[in-house]
Amino acid sequence: MYVVDVTDEIPSGRCRIEAWRPPGIPEISEVFHARIVDYGYPTHSHDTWTVLIVDTGAIDYDLDRRKCGALGETVAILPPGVTHNGKPARRADGFVKRVLYLEQSVVPIDLIGAAVDRTNIEDPELRRCLSNLHDELRTGADPFMASSAVALIAERITRRLTARPAAVGQKEQGVAQQLRLMLDDPCGPPVSLETAAAALDRSKPHLIRSFTAAYGVSPHAYLVGKRVQAARDLLLQGMRPAEVASTVGFYDQSHLARHFKRHTSVPPAMFAASHQART
Repeated sequence: MYVVDVTDEIPSGRCRIEAWRPPGIPEISEVFHARIVDYGYPTHSHDTWTVLIVDTGAIDYDLDRRKCGALGETVAILPPGVTHNGKPARRADGFVKRVLYLEQSVVPIDLIGAAVDRTNIEDPELRRCLSNLHDELRTGADPFMASSAVALIAERITRRLTARPAAVGQKEQGVAQQLRLMLDDPCGPPVSLETAAAALDRSKPHLIRSFTAAYGVSPHAYLVGKRVQAARDLLLQGMRPAEVASTVGFYDQSHLARHFKRHTSVPPAMFAASHQART
């Protein structure tokens, strides 16, 4: 929600924006990509955590009336309910930014003050994770993968804002095995990381670490592998790729094709055609 004290018009042809709410990812309220030139955002606030990276140029902004800026490798964290504005830095000819608006519950709400004090985080690995997630979201990210990424990003932000390492639980083979059984259950309902964490009484980052330590692959990568294997079986049975995608749990046919080619080197239709040519 914007709380605006002035109204400005974006100059036609000078600014470009793209905004959407990714389906099936409740942690993300909005994804916002923008190229801004000769325009300043008025003072406003959001109900969400604003996590911002700058790809080109630089931004000057006031956060709770403190002079701040973002560029390059920094990750800017703007907490919910705190007023801010934004404009191209004087030394820059505009900027290109990518923003995630994360629900309040994603990062502990008691870290709002810390985020005001340390709005800019110098963390190349965090920035890389955010950039990769944006790339996935643009092409239709798998909700399980995106939820996993958000959990790890939120944990890293929390660790940075608390200025001390978050407690890392011991490797739990039993928990990893239970999660694997949930992912393997062909008759069970679709598994989200959130429901698995609630069922196993563990945090989402804890589940990801435990599973990865036990099996050498993340829960999402494991689930994608299972879906691709199921897709192969159905394609060999003659099912069309579009039907296969929805049957095995991919978002759509292009989502299936992207992962299928990564696993097999060829698209689903070519895989199916190779079988038909032999029959």
